[in-house]
Amino acid sequence: MAADVIDQLRAVGREFHARSWSLGTSSNYSVVLGRDPLELLVTASGKDKSALGREDFVRVDAAGRVIDGSGRRSSAETLLHCTLADMIPSVGAVLHTHSVWGTILSAADVPLGNLRIGGYEMLKGLEGIGTHDTVEDVPIFANTQDMVELSARLRARLGGLDWHAAGRPPCHGFLLSGHGLYTWGRNLGEARRHIEIFEFLFECVARSRSLPPTSAALLRQHHHQQQQQQ
Repeated sequence: MAADVIDQLRAVGREFHARSWSLGTSSNYSVVLGRDPLELLVTASGKDKSALGREDFVRVDAAGRVIDGSGRRSSAETLLHCTLADMIPSVGAVLHTHSVWGTILSAADVPLGNLRIGGYEMLKGLEGIGTHDTVEDVPIFANTQDMVELSARLRARLGGLDWHAAGRPPCHGFLLSGHGLYTWGRNLGEARRHIEIFEFLFECVARSRSLPPTSAALLRQHHHQQQQQQ
């Protein structure tokens, strides 16, 4: 199983690099290997995602400690993957990207605490959403290099949401300001789809904000009317 998962993650890295979502050594990806106890397969630290080798992954426990005896270091943000997998019972994979549009919007809207996306047909690509006539509020967290502190903030804000309810999850991802997107899925395929959907929506929102005032105002009015009808 682990070998197949590694090859799938390597393919994700090549694709995301080609689409400018994981440039340089940015981004990190994980898959849940087991839950009792919690164990994840995570990208190793400082790796070019366009050229991931089979040895560029490590197995970690719930605290983010490497447990495979390889001596390799996991991604600096491993604890965030572990926290998400621990908090959200349906998580089977977590993906993190550093796209241009996600970075811009996360910095612009951090004072609001979230990025609101509404009225787009592509929202239906997110698990549990069946109509364009809806709103997705993507939480935004101030960036930090202190993963313990950030994980605590994640638990405080996302841990209180109802992740056991049937139907639509309370959210499908979050942004770090000036940094990028974290999203997840029941499996790697679903997590990859969520990345693709979010990155499309981020570009739509960002480009709509650069439209001439008249066009932008009409678009905002249209979205506002849709939100008022909910």
